[in-house]
Amino acid sequence: MNKYNYRLLPILATLSITFGCAQDEEAAADRARALHEEILTIDTHDDIPFNFATESVDPLDANRQVNLNKMREGGLDVAFFIVFVGQTARTQENYAKASADAMIKFNAIHRMTDEMYPEQIELAYTADDVRRIQESGKLVAAIGIENGYVIGQNLSLLEKYHELGARYITLAHGGHNDIADSATPNAGLGDDVSEHDGISDFGAEVIQEMNRLGIMVDISHVSKQAALEAIALSQAPVIASHSSTLALADHPRNMDDETMTALKERGGVIQTVALGAFVKTQPPEQIQARDALWTDMGIRNGREVRGLSGERLTEYDRRMGEINARWPAANIQDFVDHIDYAVNLIGIDHVGISSDFDGGGGIVGWSDASETLNVTLELLRRGYNQDQIEKLWGENLLRVWKEVERVASGLN
Repeated sequence: MNKYNYRLLPILATLSITFGCAQDEEAAADRARALHEEILTIDTHDDIPFNFATESVDPLDANRQVNLNKMREGGLDVAFFIVFVGQTARTQENYAKASADAMIKFNAIHRMTDEMYPEQIELAYTADDVRRIQESGKLVAAIGIENGYVIGQNLSLLEKYHELGARYITLAHGGHNDIADSATPNAGLGDDVSEHDGISDFGAEVIQEMNRLGIMVDISHVSKQAALEAIALSQAPVIASHSSTLALADHPRNMDDETMTALKERGGVIQTVALGAFVKTQPPEQIQARDALWTDMGIRNGREVRGLSGERLTEYDRRMGEINARWPAANIQDFVDHIDYAVNLIGIDHVGISSDFDGGGGIVGWSDASETLNVTLELLRRGYNQDQIEKLWGENLLRVWKEVERVASGLN
């Protein structure tokens, strides 16, 4: 009996292009299931709300893209649960609030692993923990921080967050902070195009301390100059925890060839992200239609969409279906095109996979954790072998994590 109860999308019908008949399609699906069960799968970016791991948002079966049941169903072994705090004005009061908000999410992740479901999921503090926990039959949780704003100007908070399990930190998010320039400056906070011309002096100290502690430096969300400087400053390889390729989708959050090449030369990895707007450029008319729908229904952002239920959700799905029929949404083939591009540019050892589920991610074919097998199926269709798929799904990320740990041991 299979370890997981996989849910394959009807994309199997498209396999006739490659395999020619239903029998070949089913054989391909069987091969994908067998391979997927054998390999380690890591998704490096899954967001959580502030009321995570409560009666309102039960990690087991909450109506979200990632829950424990969906991880089991789709064969997703490891999820980096994200401590995200959005950028606000840089005042001492807001620094304190950002740190307090971060602790709410740290506590929620620990509540899930230590109190609510310790028999089902365990928190990994080291790269070796990941394999040990997975081999025990449990799911694996890891922690990433999205936005270095949660340390404010207090370098000592890095050690506290590391002790709590943080194993990567995205240096900035939407808007500049005291560490780095963002790829998406926040005009509402008075941001100019650039504030630090990349990484600030304080940011250089932050990277040095992250190296000492063994926290992976994450360059998703930062400006190109900040990314290049972070790569050069770090004594350990860096990651882009959830970014795709600029060449295939012209979005400021995506990475250009120069940045990806620099990442590769220092041993890093780009975790290609399945977020529709980063996978497939949306025409202005589509964005306008979506925004008009959001305005009409009183929706402010994508996170509020995921909170819809009942008749409102039915209405939203119907109307978004009409929009998507006019402008087809990004699908799993579009997503794997980004993987192909990155692999062709920087090599199989420097590319990984992420979803940004519950933070805007999700595409046709990989809309939640229960559909994770479909990524493996598409990779097989493209001709990737088992060793290559293992690297993409987690071995590359673990290699970087271990190297970060090795560098840290040499600095202490």
